[in-house]
Amino acid sequence: METTTKSDLKEFRSETKRWLEENCPTSMRTPPKEFADLYWGGRNSTFSSEDQKNWFTKMLEKKWIVPYWDTQYGGGGLSPEENNILTQEMIRIGCRKPLFSFGISMLGPALHQFANKEQKMRFLPDITSGKTWWCQGYSEPNAGSDLAGLQTKAEDKGDHYLVSGSKVWTSYADKADWIFCLVRTDFEATKHNGISFLLIDMKSAGVSTRPIKLISGKSPFCETFFDGVKVPKENLIGTLNDGWTIAKYLLTHERQMIGGVGETDVRKAVHEIALENMPSRDGILSDSILRSEIAEIEMNDAVFEMTIQRITDEAKTGVNAGALSSFFKYYGTEQNVARMELISSITGTNGLLWESDNKDAVSVVRTFCRSKGNTIEGGTSEVQLGIISKRILNLPS
Repeated sequence: METTTKSDLKEFRSETKRWLEENCPTSMRTPPKEFADLYWGGRNSTFSSEDQKNWFTKMLEKKWIVPYWDTQYGGGGLSPEENNILTQEMIRIGCRKPLFSFGISMLGPALHQFANKEQKMRFLPDITSGKTWWCQGYSEPNAGSDLAGLQTKAEDKGDHYLVSGSKVWTSYADKADWIFCLVRTDFEATKHNGISFLLIDMKSAGVSTRPIKLISGKSPFCETFFDGVKVPKENLIGTLNDGWTIAKYLLTHERQMIGGVGETDVRKAVHEIALENMPSRDGILSDSILRSEIAEIEMNDAVFEMTIQRITDEAKTGVNAGALSSFFKYYGTEQNVARMELISSITGTNGLLWESDNKDAVSVVRTFCRSKGNTIEGGTSEVQLGIISKRILNLPS
């Protein structure tokens, strides 16, 4: 096995820094403010600007859309150390991700772990090239936190499965090309043991979606319906009736992603917002208690980001985060709520803007409302605390 020396990494950092400076457009070095600022790919994809297209194209040519995946799947084949350097240099100059994709953050790791060779070659390259927009079909109207109680069924019809049922809270189902879906294939087995993991083309006859509007006024969520949908058997990932194993593995990546991101339209640091809205002198806030509250929030943000980076680096060397994903999900989303509550307190009546003709205006109150949803999606905070107490702290039931 080849080893990467310190001098190699130093040279890689220098080359990466130079390449990013030369190729990342200035407009792609600012935080995204709206949905159009994010590129999700897909068969019906369009770019919101020429800069967005150029940035995606250059990163695709460089094979840095998913830089740490194997080159046979369209990845860059970077070592964990090299990928860490690339991440650091992108953060340093504020580069946006060239592609946002549940295929990268959730489905991809599951396919690497459980799919056969043919399935990997069929689906993974289309993720790295941005050709497929994936959504997730897990939760159902009567199976949210108790996910194993799902009832969407897939009947064996010889050369295909016939899928009937519905999913809810399916992010971007109305825009996605494919859905990775949990279905019940054995109603006689215990509920965890009768579930399978299927990949379904959203263009299939019998698939329909309906958007769900949230209190924030914005929503990526949909209801998804399957009315006798034919799914080829080669779209079954892993072993029949063992989909729960895949589901648990994928959930660790989803919860880590949700906890690490924390959906928000407020891109400024809390102290910057405070200086714009509260009395200060020579750049120092007059309210000492508020200074302490801001310091606590921003120190917790920094420590949490470093913890996520450490566990992410370990995961790329084969260490499974396992139940730690529940810690990420719980802490990250609750921290996001605490941040938005403090920002709401700081902005006062100035933060009550709900709508504006100014497309650059940020609605603090909408973002505050949306932050509450982060504590529910992907498993509620209460569910995460139960997992943490049993599987990390080993507390008695």
